[in-house]
Amino acid sequence: MNDHKNSRCENCIIRQMNSFKALKKEELKQMADNKETKVIKKGEVIFSEGERLRGVFCVRNGISKLSKMSDNGRDQIVKLATKGEVLGHRSVISSEATNLSATALEDMEVCFIPKTHIEEPLQTNPVFTNAVLKHMAQELKFADDVIVNMAQKSVRQRLAEVLMYLEDNFGVDNEGYLYLQLTRADIADVVGTATELLIRTLTKFKKEGLVSTTGKRIKIEDKKALYNIVEGI
Repeated sequence: MNDHKNSRCENCIIRQMNSFKALKKEELKQMADNKETKVIKKGEVIFSEGERLRGVFCVRNGISKLSKMSDNGRDQIVKLATKGEVLGHRSVISSEATNLSATALEDMEVCFIPKTHIEEPLQTNPVFTNAVLKHMAQELKFADDVIVNMAQKSVRQRLAEVLMYLEDNFGVDNEGYLYLQLTRADIADVVGTATELLIRTLTKFKKEGLVSTTGKRIKIEDKKALYNIVEGI
């Protein structure tokens, strides 16, 4: 795999999508020479909360969920990560155990890059260091927004927001259903509520003509109405 031209870090489209674009060509070449490409099957864990990571995972293809176990034993999905995302960089940079778990929601292809090849450019390339800090600040803001949403918005508002997020970020299939087919439990974990309440709220959305469903699949029927719910109109 490493010999394939497009799998080289310096040629990979992913480097245009994150802080890796600040790396010099020789730094990217060193990464390419030392990375390991892995296929992660749907449902497999990439890393677990509390694990000490030996490197970062760069997502070439596929979608994963980043989740944290709450005190009551329920998973809270804090982010859905897809192509171009780098997973595990915070814990690698801080040399701390990771505070999140990452699990594949569909078959994925990831590149594992050992931590030394992240740490070296952090010490010698200030442009890369600045890009990483900026990225981590954006992630912190995103986490703050999630906390505020949980505290200030109703389950109805949060579900409407999640459904629009899924369509805007992952698109729809050729029949108009959300491309990313999450289980009801996973949607509940993104919304931050119990599965039973999520199902009741989704049923209300169906009765109001906002969405339609076929099995696990969900189709948005009235996006403007969902937007109005999010905005509290």
